[in-house]
Amino acid sequence: MSIHCRIITPQGVYKEMDANIINIDTTEGQEGILPNHLPVVTMLKIGRITADENGTRQEYAVAGGLFYFRDNKAEILTDAIENKEDIDIDRAEQAKKRAEDRLQSNDPSVDQKRAELALKKAMNRIKTKNIKQ
Repeated sequence: MSIHCRIITPQGVYKEMDANIINIDTTEGQEGILPNHLPVVTMLKIGRITADENGTRQEYAVAGGLFYFRDNKAEILTDAIENKEDIDIDRAEQAKKRAEDRLQSNDPSVDQKRAELALKKAMNRIKTKNIKQ
């Protein structure tokens, strides 16, 4: 028995897979979803999603979103998601530096909340890329 999972972004279906377990970072903490889990609807925070797909661990950096599970079907709705293997660490480091520079500037036109969000996303991508399995 497995979970059929679809990851959907504004660009369309990012990935479909069958997983034995899906681990998500929610606004309430980490949660592991196994087949036959009770129905769940929860908000995802900026964090990681891991899934065991046919014995292979898949890891993703996710920029928040919504997780829905029912009848062994899961849907992840997010604005941005990136497979660990596809994360460009140099690009993530540059994004982190830009966000830090914006936060440290005294420019009143800088949207502090947006800069903080950009920093969290960049740091999540770096952390996801650097985690050893």
